[in-house]
Amino acid sequence: MDTRETSTEERLAPGDLIATLAAQTPNIGPNPTEWPGLTLYRFTSPSARQWDGVGALSICMVAQGRKIVTVDGVQHCYDPFHYFVLRRSLRFEVEIVRASIEKPFLSFVLQVDPSMVRRISGDMLERAATTFHRPLPEDRRDAYVSPLDLDLLGAALRFVKAVAHGPDRRVLAPIYLQEIVYRVLQSQQCDRLVEAAAQDSARNPVADVIHFVKERIAEPLTIADLAEHVSMSPSTFAHLFRDVTGMSPYQFVKRMRLDHARGLLVDGSLNASEVAKSVGYSSLSAFITEFKRHFGVTPRAYADAQHGAVSFRVDRATAPL
Repeated sequence: MDTRETSTEERLAPGDLIATLAAQTPNIGPNPTEWPGLTLYRFTSPSARQWDGVGALSICMVAQGRKIVTVDGVQHCYDPFHYFVLRRSLRFEVEIVRASIEKPFLSFVLQVDPSMVRRISGDMLERAATTFHRPLPEDRRDAYVSPLDLDLLGAALRFVKAVAHGPDRRVLAPIYLQEIVYRVLQSQQCDRLVEAAAQDSARNPVADVIHFVKERIAEPLTIADLAEHVSMSPSTFAHLFRDVTGMSPYQFVKRMRLDHARGLLVDGSLNASEVAKSVGYSSLSAFITEFKRHFGVTPRAYADAQHGAVSFRVDRATAPL
């Protein structure tokens, strides 16, 4: 008999977050909490589309039910299997599309301090990510939906539970909040979240440079090139960039290249050599070395694992009941 302890994430049950939010939402609609920037929601019936808004970078999760948020004419649907991120302060339209008295809609919206994102992203620079994620195409939308994994779900559950109790709220909640940000930064949304934090800063030249790099991901770029783009000296620019994002321009550009590379590998239309050139690497061996250092596996192994995971999900989805 295996007596090894099971991790917290492995012990999670689908109803854990549902029960926690149900216990903390006595009122229909928004339920304020003792934590600034955290609001819990309960609805017992679908609602018509109405206007709402957030005041800052926000992470939103649904424990039960389904919600549609429309930002700039684009609909974003999220449910217990996905989380939603709003990159900045804005107004939008919301619609609760699945809720009942027996199974009420339960969710929370958590506003995140951009400085925390910048600090944690800087601390993560030398991480070796071994979890495979399929990245979304790069874009500059103000809102996006991503799959919710057990690690992030566990962090969210611990945070919401801690907020309900005085001593836990003071000691544990700040730790769990950092874990939530850390888990999101480990996902396919890392660059988007860092860029959002930069855009929330008053020093928008950094956000401009991030977009500049995305548009020229295949080109050789130097700090002097980036500094010239925003009319700054290289030393001043490098200091500002690190202060806003938590990392040097070189480190950030390298991570953007590698994150873009994994998307191309999953797509499967290019081989490793072609992917390396597409993200600015003139040397295939250097690309393979950097990719393995960053993600823990070679580009070929990463692509094979992604394709195998997709095939497994398709087989399960089409299996007879």
